Amino acid sequence: MIKDRTIENLLELNDIRYVIDERLGLWVKFEAEKTASDKNRPYGLRYSLTLHDRHNRRIMGFDNSHAVEYGGKKGVAPRRVYDHWHRDESDEGRPYHYVNAGKLIEDFWHQVSKILKQLDEG
Repeated sequence: MIKDRTIENLLELNDIRYVIDERLGLWVKFEAEKTASDKNRPYGLRYSLTLHDRHNRRIMGFDNSHAVEYGGKKGVAPRRVYDHWHRDESDEGRPYHYVNAGKLIEDFWHQVSKILKQLDEG
């Protein structure tokens, strides 16, 4: 396995919160810590990157803190995945294809930008 040199960048963000839009009351929170590598987290990282509203409700987030089941249908068991993201506050989670920590941060900010644009237009 190739060493992910971007993990250190994410680890430096641990416990940081940023207000990203005072007018809308939006803020982001980063949690990241090293863990033992296992079948659920082979890259040895536990993470949660979330966007919140002024009432502290999570609007969107990427995490691997718990498993989600996805894609089951009659006669076929759903897949159980740890890396996933929540598109909105009611989304129970959908698989996220983790490549490395740098791509995770990039994908998170991309979704934050999309939500900000939607809120500005709405």
